[in-house]
Amino acid sequence: MSSRTMTPDGAGSRTGRIRVLVVDDSVVVRRLVTDALSVDPAIEVVGSAANGRLALAKVAQLAPDLVTMDVEMPEMNGIEAVRELRRAGHRIPIIMFSTLTERGAEATLDALVAGASDYVTKPSNTGSLQESLAQVAGQLLPKIKALVPRVRLGYANALQNQMPGAPPRAAGIARVPAGAHRLPVALRAEPAPHAVRAVILGSSTGGPEALSRFVAGLSAPLPVPLLIVQHMPPVFTRQLAARLDRMGPSTVVECAGGEELVPGHVYIAPGDRHLELRRSGAGVRIILTDSPPVNFCRPSVDVLFRSAVGVLGGDLLAVVLTGMGADGRNGCEAVVTAGGTVVVQDEATSVVWGMPGAVAAAGLAHRVLPIADVPHTVEALVRGALAAPRAAASTGGVRP
Repeated sequence: MSSRTMTPDGAGSRTGRIRVLVVDDSVVVRRLVTDALSVDPAIEVVGSAANGRLALAKVAQLAPDLVTMDVEMPEMNGIEAVRELRRAGHRIPIIMFSTLTERGAEATLDALVAGASDYVTKPSNTGSLQESLAQVAGQLLPKIKALVPRVRLGYANALQNQMPGAPPRAAGIARVPAGAHRLPVALRAEPAPHAVRAVILGSSTGGPEALSRFVAGLSAPLPVPLLIVQHMPPVFTRQLAARLDRMGPSTVVECAGGEELVPGHVYIAPGDRHLELRRSGAGVRIILTDSPPVNFCRPSVDVLFRSAVGVLGGDLLAVVLTGMGADGRNGCEAVVTAGGTVVVQDEATSVVWGMPGAVAAAGLAHRVLPIADVPHTVEALVRGALAAPRAAASTGGVRP
């Protein structure tokens, strides 16, 4: 086995460390990011660039494992640079460095649609350089390691060594061949046909793209409400809801709290607020809370899922899409124990197979599907459930 470790674009790293290119028009920010990453011996900053055009040349020259990319830069901005890199066939992970503003959120979502892998927000309300460094490191380091885990580089290396003389090939952005999973997967036997009074969904890293494909892939509004937790800051979730509302047949809104669930509507948890359900007379209402983070997340997928089980029992279809960590695993266990159904995105189409992989590895997934198959599968499961005898009471709306 060669000691040369392959990067996601097929280039080699002899250090064994994750090689990062930092792109930002601000010298101060470039230094801040470089210093924040230097605290981790597993990461090496191999270069920097002041705009997107210079970044294209540096990617070709240095073959980094990952790029951090500012959104707004002169000559060529981050969105244009992402498009050019993807157009040229580069599949390395790209993390956008964004401001926590309406404009920054909209631009970041544009970058994610263009092919960026994830994003972090620039430090705000920090009183010192050390606080800024800690904030940047706290956001970037886990994402970098999730997007460029060494096991994937080893997998790419193994592929290359199996084909002597073959040209370097891209391993992709945390992608693996269909059917190949890092974690053992054993599908759970599907429950007997049951009513579905709500679809509950969780996602994180790579979620905006996956949610766009899911919402756009629905042929018609679902005959039940859909509730979504996407790990994002407040301004970003509002922009995401507005964008998804334009993409498919459903009405998509960011929750304000107090809404009564309506079939055909999609409700997105606002950033930094937990989304829970409560009985309200003959219906079910949304409650937003500021209770402590769960799994280091607020909103948390587990909070939504367990709350939904408490109100609707097993009359649920839970969906977990791409994302870091394991938020949603315990919530899926509650759904399965109550008699509900669980569908997760497969590893091959996930940007990070953390959340869905944790559910699958725990033996809680009834189906593991590529993202392209999730919308029509959800439609079939929901509409099939409405035709079942147990669903008779649910056809008129959501009842406790």
